[in-house]
Amino acid sequence: MGNRQAHRHPYPFTAIVGQEEMKLCLLLNVVDPRIGGVMIMGHRGTGKSTAVRALAEVLPKITRLAGDPFNRPPKEVPAADPLLAMVGIHERPRKIERIPVPVVDLPLGATEDRVCGTIDIEAALTRGVKRFQPGLLAQANRGFLYIDEVNLLEDHLVDLLLDVAASGWNVVEREGISVRHPARFVLVGSGNPEEGELRPQLLDRFGLHARIVTITDLEQRLEIVRRRRAYDADPAGFCAQWRPQQRALQRRILAARKRLPQVTLPENVLQFAAELCMVLRVDGHRGELTLARAACALAALEARSQATLEDVCRVAVPALRHRLRRDPLETTDAGDKVAQAMADLLARQQRSAPKTPVMTVT
Repeated sequence: MGNRQAHRHPYPFTAIVGQEEMKLCLLLNVVDPRIGGVMIMGHRGTGKSTAVRALAEVLPKITRLAGDPFNRPPKEVPAADPLLAMVGIHERPRKIERIPVPVVDLPLGATEDRVCGTIDIEAALTRGVKRFQPGLLAQANRGFLYIDEVNLLEDHLVDLLLDVAASGWNVVEREGISVRHPARFVLVGSGNPEEGELRPQLLDRFGLHARIVTITDLEQRLEIVRRRRAYDADPAGFCAQWRPQQRALQRRILAARKRLPQVTLPENVLQFAAELCMVLRVDGHRGELTLARAACALAALEARSQATLEDVCRVAVPALRHRLRRDPLETTDAGDKVAQAMADLLARQQRSAPKTPVMTVT
C-alpha cells in the first residue's frame, strides 16, 4: 500500500476493534472540547495514533477563507485583518474553501518558535513592519494537536500547550511586539508508561486519562489482523465498506454537539461527583468540573437531555485516575481505587435511602 493511498483513506474510526475507553474519551472531547483533552497511556502498537487520525475523518469539513493560515471561520475574519497582513496577505480573500478537520502532529524535537510561531524582529526594527510566521498552534486551530510520546516532551513546552489549549489563544511576544491569534484545539497526548510518566502537575491538567493495554481476547486479536489486512490490500474499498458506520457516527456527533447546551445536571448527580472527589482526596476542583462536563457530553452523545448518576460512574475512572495523590508504596491501580470509592459511596447512599433502586457500577 502506498503512503499516498493511506493518506487519502485513513483507517476508519468505527473499524477500530476494542479500546473502548480510549474511543469514548476521544468522542467526549469532540462533543465538548472544554473537557480539556485526553492523555492516552498504553503499550506500543495498540492503535493510539490510528484512533486520533481516524477521528478527524468522522467530523464534517470546516470552512475558512482560502489560504487563511489560522483556519478561522470566515465570519471571524474582519475586512481589514491585521493577522492576515502580518503573514503577508494584504487583501481579505473572497473565496471560501472547505478543508478537513486539521490533525497536527507535534514532533518531539520541535522548538517553541516552531510550535507558537515567530516574529520577524529585524523587519520590525529596520522597516517598522510586523511580520509573523505562524506555527503549529495556528495550523491546529479548530482541530487536534497530537503529541506522541508526550511524556518525553520538555515540561515547559507541555505547560505552554496546556495553557493555550485551556485559553484557546496563542500569544507570542518578542521585544515588545505582541501577536495573538485563536488556537482552539483538542490536545491529545500519548505515551508508553514504561518510558516514564508526566509530572502530576501537568497530568492533572489533561481532562481525561485513558489507559489502553494489549488486547488478550483471541477473537478480537484475530479480527484486528483481518481488518488490517483488508485495509492494506484495498484502502479505498475498505473505507467504502465502513462508510455507513462512519456517517452514522458523524450524525451522532453533530446531534450531540447541538444537544449539549440543553443537557441538565441534577443536583444529586453533581453532589455525588463532588463527594467522590472528596472521598478520593482529589486536590483542586478540576476533578468534579471534568466529571460534570464529561457526564453531560456522554448524555448528549447518547441522545439524552439529562446526565445521570450512571453517566458520572461511567466517566469517573478516566476523569479521576490521574488526579489521585501518589503514594510510592501503593500497589493498587489508580483506576481500581476510583472504582472502589464509587462502589462504597453508592452503597452508603443506598443504605441511607433504602427505597432507592439498586444500581451497580459496571
